[in-house]
Amino acid sequence: MDQTIATIPWLLATAVAIRNETATVKTFTFDVPDWPGHLAGQHVDLRLTAEDGYVAQRSYSIASASGTGSHIDLTIDLVADGEVSEFLHNELRIGDRIELRGPIGGYFTWSPRQDNGLLLLAGGSGIVPLMSILRTRALVKSERLARLLYSSRSADRIIYREGLEALAALPNGVILTHTVTRGAPPGWKGERSRIGRVMLTRREFTPAGHPDVFVCGPAAFVETVAGHLAAMGHPEDKVRTERFGPTGE
Repeated sequence: MDQTIATIPWLLATAVAIRNETATVKTFTFDVPDWPGHLAGQHVDLRLTAEDGYVAQRSYSIASASGTGSHIDLTIDLVADGEVSEFLHNELRIGDRIELRGPIGGYFTWSPRQDNGLLLLAGGSGIVPLMSILRTRALVKSERLARLLYSSRSADRIIYREGLEALAALPNGVILTHTVTRGAPPGWKGERSRIGRVMLTRREFTPAGHPDVFVCGPAAFVETVAGHLAAMGHPEDKVRTERFGPTGE
């Protein structure tokens, strides 16, 4: 275990709100009285301890905007046979307490103090840390250009759909593009395939202006998209990637 992470204390967090994002995704809001604050893009470790002493631990990205408030949002996909996600989705109730530690991570983070413009690319639940970035950007009323290209298997699996549309509707809001890979509903106005170089060019995900690029999602998605971005001329040091589990496309 990384020594820096090992020295971060475990904190008691109380569930204060639970809301559905999709049929299999929920956002849990926790009150963490001793929370030290976080940067957009960081994550936490969450620990559950059974009565017999058995411990299960998982890492989850923070979805809420950066800051020092005591409330943080964790958006969690229900994973089949996933002991932590199944407990949270099926058993956790308002007022219940869990343990978490954080914030963790310094590489996949964004600060408005270094706003060079943003290109964000998400696959499935990879949208979670990017939502933290977008919420932080909206909070500080950034005027630099930001684009989001979000790939989902189907329209009903889009996480934060209404929230993203609200962020896009703000003055200088994010330029939002959805793409679905397994069928589009009637009247669909987004893209209809996996993200490729043609789509990236059409949606202006080019290196012009030297924007910061964040790519998050399943490993295959991240590797493919990062390869396209490199071929388009994006400098390696401007592209940050984070890999999640097998959800999404």
